[in-house]
Amino acid sequence: MQSKDHWEKVYTTKAADNVSWFQAHAELSMRLIRESCPRRDAAIIDVGGGASTLVDELLDDGYPNVTVLDLSSAALAESRRRLGVRGETVRWMEADITCAEFEPHSFDLWHDRAVFHFLTTKKDRIAYVRQVLQAVKPGGHVIMATFGSDGPSQCSGLPVMRYAPDELHAEFGDAFTLLAHEEQLHHTPFGTDQQFVYCMCRKMVA
Repeated sequence: MQSKDHWEKVYTTKAADNVSWFQAHAELSMRLIRESCPRRDAAIIDVGGGASTLVDELLDDGYPNVTVLDLSSAALAESRRRLGVRGETVRWMEADITCAEFEPHSFDLWHDRAVFHFLTTKKDRIAYVRQVLQAVKPGGHVIMATFGSDGPSQCSGLPVMRYAPDELHAEFGDAFTLLAHEEQLHHTPFGTDQQFVYCMCRKMVA
C-alpha cells in the first residue's frame, strides 16, 4: 500500500477540488449504486472516499447507513467539515484497506473509485480481495472503478495499474460474477481527460 504520509501531504497542501480525481458529482457511481441497492437501508462502504462528495449524494438520496474509509485523516476531516451535523450518521474509518478490520458480512455494497489501481503489488491486491470477500454479504455487490487500459500510468506522482474490464474482474476471481461494466472519460479540474473503467459485480451466495 502507498505511504500514508504521501496522502496526508496531498490533502493538507491541496484543496479537495484541486486534485485530478475530483468529481463535483459522482453520477455514474450513484447510478450503479441505485441499480444494485434499491433498498435505502443498505449498508454501503466507500473505500478511499475521504474527501469525495459521494457520501453527500448518498445521504441526499436517502442512504443513511454509510461508511467512508480512507488512509488520510486530512481527507476524512474535509468531508466531516463539509457535512457538519449531517456527517454524524456516517461511520468514518481511518485505515489501510489491506489490513482494516471488518466484521464478517458487514456490507451490502462495496464501492471503490481509484484506490485499487494504486495497489501495484500482487500481495496488496490479494489482501484487498480478501477484505472484500470477508466484508461483503453473500449476494452483495461490488462497484470497482480504476484507470482503464488507455488511462494514465501515474497518478499523484505514483505508479498505477490499468485494467480492461475482464482483467479487473480476473483480479477478484470466480467468487464474483461480473454483471456490467462501463467506461467513463473523466474530465479533470486541469482540463485533461482520464479513462476509467467501472465494473459491477455480485458476490456469490455460496
